[in-house]
Amino acid sequence: MHLLRLAVSTIPNVILLAVVSSAMTAQATEPETVEPSSSWGLGVGAISSQQPYTGIDRDNKAIPLIYFENEYLRVFGPNAEAKLSQLEISDTQQIDFSLVGQYDFSGYDADDSRVFDGMSDRKSSFWAGAKVQWHTNLVDVHAEWLADVSGNSKGQRFNLGLERTWRLGEHITLTPHVTAMWQDKKYVDYYFGVRDSEARIGRAAYDGKSALNSEFGIRGNYMFDQHHSVFLDIKATRFASEIKDSPLVDRSTENSALFGYLYRF
Repeated sequence: MHLLRLAVSTIPNVILLAVVSSAMTAQATEPETVEPSSSWGLGVGAISSQQPYTGIDRDNKAIPLIYFENEYLRVFGPNAEAKLSQLEISDTQQIDFSLVGQYDFSGYDADDSRVFDGMSDRKSSFWAGAKVQWHTNLVDVHAEWLADVSGNSKGQRFNLGLERTWRLGEHITLTPHVTAMWQDKKYVDYYFGVRDSEARIGRAAYDGKSALNSEFGIRGNYMFDQHHSVFLDIKATRFASEIKDSPLVDRSTENSALFGYLYRF
């Protein structure tokens, strides 16, 4: 376990070093005459999610969707990605380097459940970091490091995932994926810990520790034509004991489903 934590702690530096060096190479070799193309779209989504906290009901809500992508930037919903460079290894392998940002809806208000009575709110945060994707004809691998730049949890996360996309006919794509998600002590302590001042009878103080969770899911997309599409994104996360042992939690998993429609202009 100590070796895993040591390896994880060095990954952000390795990723950032690779991103910076690749970006400098790409800028030095990029033709000045390249004209970037772009596409954008608008849509609406319905998301249903269940958090692991005791007494928390399933949350269902509608959200607007904005999509934009060009040679340098991709934005979809709460996620943004700045594309830095691409490294062609062979005809079937490519490595992409990018900077990423996302808004995470984790957290709770003290009045969301009786289990939070007398506790301070835990706020949602904006996260930013770096991402490396290795594309092959068999499977795509991605590694992503993120830090809480909002300063709420002051935490860090690292994800390592595998996915593969299958095309069924001309209109349907399916992408199953699996991800190992490491969350550091500060993240777990902020969202699942109980401070000494918040301890009550039946809710002991709890210091969160770093956790390694696993996520499984599948994304599906149906393109009616070049403008209209619908999609479904289903995923479930199984928590490590460092989270399941929290006195705020009564579930070992959380899950969400997002269904949406997108019109591309």
